[in-house]
Amino acid sequence: MNPLHDITIKDIAQRLNVSVSTVSRALRGSTDIKKETRELILQVADELNYRPNPIALSLKDKKTKVIGVMVQEIANNYCSATIAGIEDYANKMGYQVLISQSHEKYDVEVTNLHLLASRRVDGIIITLSNETKNAAHLQDLIDKGIPVVMFDRVCEYLPSHKVIVDDCEGSYNATEHLIQQGYKRIAHLTISPSLAITQRRLKGYKDALKAYGIKTKKEWIIHCDFDPGHMEKDVRNLLLGPYKPDAIFSSVERLSMVCLKVMKQLNLKVPDDVAIAGFSDNPVSGFLSPALTSVAQPTFEIGQHAAALLISQIETKEKPKEYTTVQLKTRLDIRESSLAKKQMPADALQE
Repeated sequence: MNPLHDITIKDIAQRLNVSVSTVSRALRGSTDIKKETRELILQVADELNYRPNPIALSLKDKKTKVIGVMVQEIANNYCSATIAGIEDYANKMGYQVLISQSHEKYDVEVTNLHLLASRRVDGIIITLSNETKNAAHLQDLIDKGIPVVMFDRVCEYLPSHKVIVDDCEGSYNATEHLIQQGYKRIAHLTISPSLAITQRRLKGYKDALKAYGIKTKKEWIIHCDFDPGHMEKDVRNLLLGPYKPDAIFSSVERLSMVCLKVMKQLNLKVPDDVAIAGFSDNPVSGFLSPALTSVAQPTFEIGQHAAALLISQIETKEKPKEYTTVQLKTRLDIRESSLAKKQMPADALQE
């Protein structure tokens, strides 16, 4: 027999000179055929390395055992690490994962979600693009009976399970750390104001400033476009402008890297000229020079929770009576980029 030939129940039937229906019933565990016949069929199926056709099975139970995952960019370490958690759990549960990217574009997100749905995925896990301002396209999927689970960048009002971290606390801790190191002109670089994570991380930043009696300046809150050129321009304008900060707290990994790049171009020393801390899950953060202080997130665990919530909903086959939001803790990894300036005046915070 051709080794590349996929073994079918017809091959087993021909080998044993029995009907296809008899083989099918035996493989399903039916008891309406003789025990000896059933055991013989199972033995031959094992010898021929027979595997059920997943497409045929999906037609039978109306499930493909495939889930779709939509992220901004696979190259983003946060996304890739979360995908690893999703795949780990999904594979253990017998599901495969189909991955798509939005590249931070709303229209690409909508198009690729429709593509995933057309592939008959059993459900979708998504983190929104920077351009996404509403979730009508996701509500449409839910209305069609496709379960949706959101993580990280979520839409608060969408009826779905969600997995997030305590963004407010993470931002508060990072900002408080900068303040305690003696910095008081702390800028916050962030992304689209329409995203829930932007709002939560901004709140944490503002709450920390307020707790230490530092006024919030609108000039120090910059909402950046995800275009690399625009990001660099925003950072450069901030550092060369009249409201130059002595520290920066960035809300996403890419902004932290852009800050370091622009500071190097401007011959600014970190942290002596400008300190920096950010939300980042990049494993190289600790190996940069200087090493980058960052708010670390349990990305693998986030992925596992998202997959568990989705697969549970798929297997239940019923619309949940209420939806779960799993909120995980962050961890502040303090490194060189945010340490106190040399010879920082003791009364710096009282100026």
